[in-house]
Amino acid sequence: MENFEQKKLLVVFCDLTNYAKISRKIDETEVFGYLSNMYEIIGEIIESACGRIIKFIGDAALITFDENDIDKGIVALKNLKTEIDSYNQKNKFESQLIIKAHFGQVIAGMIGTKNKKMYDIFGNVVNIAATLPSNGYTISVEAFRQLKPETRKLFKKHTSPITYIGVDEKHR
Repeated sequence: MENFEQKKLLVVFCDLTNYAKISRKIDETEVFGYLSNMYEIIGEIIESACGRIIKFIGDAALITFDENDIDKGIVALKNLKTEIDSYNQKNKFESQLIIKAHFGQVIAGMIGTKNKKMYDIFGNVVNIAATLPSNGYTISVEAFRQLKPETRKLFKKHTSPITYIGVDEKHR
């Protein structure tokens, strides 16, 4: 059995709306260039806030923040959404970044083939984060409860099920 640890993390999924549709209409080299730039933007913002990019999968990213960095991470994610949405608008890429975040215990460790192991995370918290409904930037109740009062002001309650969405997001 491989080495792993249980730890509490803010688990974040982000991806783009309309990506598959748009990528079929443009040249593959343009898609590659776009994603390359997007990955760099994500890396700069997330890593400067002590976050960890677990992996990119096409237009999607799996990101974590340690429990002690959750407020910093939540603010960085808001900045990331603003930056990517602005980048898309400037490049006439009719898409927005969707962010979904949940907090809880995961299994984390190095996993992979015999010759190539990579850090990854697993567990129900990961699955819940991936399936949160979102039109923009949504965090779960569990994530919201970890925030300091000043960071909580970035969100408003949205039901049902209860999630918290960015104050500038529309209800469905």
